Amino acid sequence: MFDMLVRLYDLPPIPAPAKAGGIIIKRPLPSEKSLVTQWVCEHFSRSWADQVEATFSRLPVSSFIAVEQGRIMGFASYDAVCKDFFGPTGVRKEARGKRIGEILLLHALWAMRESGYAYAVIGGVGPADFYRKSVGAVPIEGSDPGIYRDLLKGP
Repeated sequence: MFDMLVRLYDLPPIPAPAKAGGIIIKRPLPSEKSLVTQWVCEHFSRSWADQVEATFSRLPVSSFIAVEQGRIMGFASYDAVCKDFFGPTGVRKEARGKRIGEILLLHALWAMRESGYAYAVIGGVGPADFYRKSVGAVPIEGSDPGIYRDLLKGP
């Protein structure tokens, strides 16, 4: 899985429907850390939950969540694995196709831009077409396997 590069100085605006349908996009509070990391672990993986947990050591927290009626619908993190890296990110299966992932992506990338970054790296990309269409991301040549090459395999 390769990495992609995004020009943060050329981001589209966050779509207006960000608050439509009762969905709220927010940075989780430190007191919500265990709920968020547990949800990420249950819906995605322990590895992603560990990365999200790292974002709670920053102020402001470098993650966003989508919440509907008190339930987490998705999340997006940045500066979790490396500085200037976007990810991990994910949306609950039944909530996909509602632009939640795109809205979370844009919230995180705009926050990175406001922090002073000019570019962002999307590490270990899965849905490359999504990133290409949403934010004009381009593949980084020679980035496979990138920083994930020497991950521990476990016991």
